[in-house]
Amino acid sequence: MITRTLKSALGFGRKLARDKSAVVTVELAFTAPIILGMGLMGTETAYFAISHMQISQIAMQVADNASRVGEQDVLVQRKIYEDDINGTLVGAEKLGERFAIYEQGRVIVSSLQRNADGGQWIAWQRCRGAKQHESSFGEEGDGVSGTDFDGMGKTGRKITASPGTAVIFVEVAYEYEPITPFEFYGDTELNYTAAFNVRDSRDLTRVYQTNPPSPVADCDTFSADRPS
Repeated sequence: MITRTLKSALGFGRKLARDKSAVVTVELAFTAPIILGMGLMGTETAYFAISHMQISQIAMQVADNASRVGEQDVLVQRKIYEDDINGTLVGAEKLGERFAIYEQGRVIVSSLQRNADGGQWIAWQRCRGAKQHESSFGEEGDGVSGTDFDGMGKTGRKITASPGTAVIFVEVAYEYEPITPFEFYGDTELNYTAAFNVRDSRDLTRVYQTNPPSPVADCDTFSADRPS
């Protein structure tokens, strides 16, 4: 009886050793986490790159649009209104809607001009977005007199305005949020700037108001909503 049981056990052992029907399942169990992790990392990397490109495009679009807006009148210098600036910020909202640009970020638009002393001056600045971020390159009123304020931008690559014209300088700060459970890039803040010289002869004395007055995108307010 013992001999028969032993023979049966040995026979089963030999059959089990030759059986390869579950090899793929075992291999999959070992490799699936690796493949899944690589796939998620690839997805996150692609989305991270797309986010960089999109935020850069928003900065470019806002600067370009803000450099073109203003009252259409060939006989006088073009006036810019608060409503024009608000419309430009709405354009950024549409372009960045998929990325919740104003919920997770902030757009800062500045008009860089020459002051009476020949120095650089931020004549006006408008902002929108819930992100707690102030301009890294200056605030409205900086450089109103004197020549200490030498322009906007990173050291060694600062933008300056020529006499009689203005440069629209735009800064976009955005808090990147991962789309996968694994934070391969952690909490990352994306920052992009863009600058365009105004396209036409512009009235640089002030930002005008419509009647009734349009809301002002004040930089002291941190909100994703349109200014009211």
